[in-house]
Amino acid sequence: MNPPSTIEYGLRRVVITITVILCSLLELIDTSIVNVATTNLMGNLGATLGEVSWVIAAYGIANVIVVPMSGWFSAQFGRRNYYVGSVILFTLASVLCGNSTNIWELAFFRFVQGVGGGALLATSQTILTEIYPPEKRGMASAMFGMGVIMGPTLGPLLGGYLIDNFEWPMIFYVNLPVGIIAAILSASYIKNTKPERADGYKVDFIGMILLIVGVGSLQLVLEQGDREDWFESTFILSATITAVLGILFFIWRELTTEHPIVDLRVFQKGNVAIGTVLSFILGLGLFASVFIYPVYVQRFLGFTAFQTGLSLLPGALASGMMMPVVGIMLQKGVSPKILIPIGFCAFFAFTQMCTYIISPITGQDDFFYALLMRGVGLGMLFVPLTTLSLTGLQGRDIAQASGITSMMRQLGGAFSVALVSVFSEHTNQQHRLDLLTNVTAHNPNATERLATYTSAFSARGTGDAAQQAYLALDNVVSRQAMILTYKDVFLYLGIFFICCMPLVFLAKSVKAAKRS
Repeated sequence: MNPPSTIEYGLRRVVITITVILCSLLELIDTSIVNVATTNLMGNLGATLGEVSWVIAAYGIANVIVVPMSGWFSAQFGRRNYYVGSVILFTLASVLCGNSTNIWELAFFRFVQGVGGGALLATSQTILTEIYPPEKRGMASAMFGMGVIMGPTLGPLLGGYLIDNFEWPMIFYVNLPVGIIAAILSASYIKNTKPERADGYKVDFIGMILLIVGVGSLQLVLEQGDREDWFESTFILSATITAVLGILFFIWRELTTEHPIVDLRVFQKGNVAIGTVLSFILGLGLFASVFIYPVYVQRFLGFTAFQTGLSLLPGALASGMMMPVVGIMLQKGVSPKILIPIGFCAFFAFTQMCTYIISPITGQDDFFYALLMRGVGLGMLFVPLTTLSLTGLQGRDIAQASGITSMMRQLGGAFSVALVSVFSEHTNQQHRLDLLTNVTAHNPNATERLATYTSAFSARGTGDAAQQAYLALDNVVSRQAMILTYKDVFLYLGIFFICCMPLVFLAKSVKAAKRS
C-alpha cells in the first residue's frame, strides 16, 4: 500500500503540480525545437544535413532509453533526489549545448540533455499521480496531458521565434531560468521517498545494458533509416538485427531475474498491457499528424516554421481546454471505455477533413476547424487512456507503468515518422507514374497545357522555350502527385485509428486502489 504521506494538499500540491507540468512541457518542447534550426546549425557549425540529424536523433535515443528505467532509478535514489538531479542535468546540458563549438559536441550534449529530459517526463507523471488521491487522478492526468499535447506544438513555434530573432544558442539557453526555478521548487516541495535497497541487493546491469542496446538501436533505426536508405544500408541492417536481439534478450532477462531494471510483470496488473498498446497508437497519431501537416503547409502554402507553429496553436489550446473537462467527467464516474472511442472518432474526423481539404487551391485558413477537431480528439484520448493504464496500481507499479507507457508513446511517434516517410515516398512514386500515363501526345489537355507553357516562355525570351515548358509540366505533375500523397497519408492514418478503436473494449473494469 502507498503511504498516506504521498498525497499532498493545498498550496503545496499546487506548487508541485505547476513545477512538474512545466518540466515535462519543457522536455517535450526540446524534442522538436531543434528541428526548425537545421539551416542555422549547418551554417554556424559547418555541418551537413546528415550530421545535424544526429543532434535530433541523440535526444530521442537518450529519451527512449531512460524513460522505462525512471521508475527503478526513482526507487533507488529516492523520488525527489532523482527528480531534482534530472532537472539539474537537463539544465546544465542545455547550457553546454548552447556553448558547443562543433556539431559532434552538440550531439553529445543533446544526448546528455535527453538523459535528464527523459527522466523528467516519466517521473513527472508518477509524481502527479501519487500526490492526488485516487478519485482525482483523472484531473491529474488531464493536467499532465496538457504538457504532452502542447509540447510538440510549441517546440516549432518557440524555436521559430528564437531563430528569427536571436542566435541559435538561445533555443538552449531559454531552458536555464526555468530549470533553475524548477530545481529549487522541486527540492523544496517534493517529498523524498526512502531508497529501496535490501541487503545483498544486486543491480540489474545486464538488463540495463540490454535495454540500452536494444531500444537505443531501435530508435537509431527509426531516426536514421530514411536518411540511410533503410535496409540498403549495412549500418541500418546491423542496427536492426542488434535491436531485435537486444529487445528479445532484454524481455527474457527482465522476466527471469529477481530484481529487474524494468519490471515487465506489471503488464499482468490492471490494464497496463492494453494501455501500453493504446499509448503506442496515441503516439503514432500525435506525431504523424504533427510531422505531415507542417511539411504540407510549408511546401505548398509557404508557411514559415513560426507560422506553422502558430497555426497548430488553436488545436493545442482546444486539447488543453478539453482535458480538465474530461478529467471532471472521469471524476464523476464516466468510464474511460466510453471516452476513448469518442476520441478515436474525433481524430478520424480530423484526418478525413484533411483528406477533403487538401487540393491545389487549399488556402492558409482552411485547416482551422480540422486542427480544432484534432485537438478535441487528442484531449479525449490522453486523459482517459492514462487513467485506464494506471487505475488499480500502487507504489512502484505506478512508476513502472508510467515509464513503459511513456516509452511506447515516444516509440509510436518515432515509428509514425518512419512509416509516413516510407509510405509517402512510395505512394508519391506511384501517383507520379499514374499521372504520367496521361501526359502523352494523344491527350488534348496535356498538349494544350504544353503549348500554353511554350508560348509563355517564348514571350519571356527565356531561351529554349520547349525545354522550359516540359520542365514546367513535370513540376505540375510532381506537385499533383505530392498532393495526392498527402491526401492518402491522412486517409490511411484515419482508417488505421478507427480500426484500432475496438482494442479499447478489451480493457478490464478496474477499481482505483485505495490508500490507507
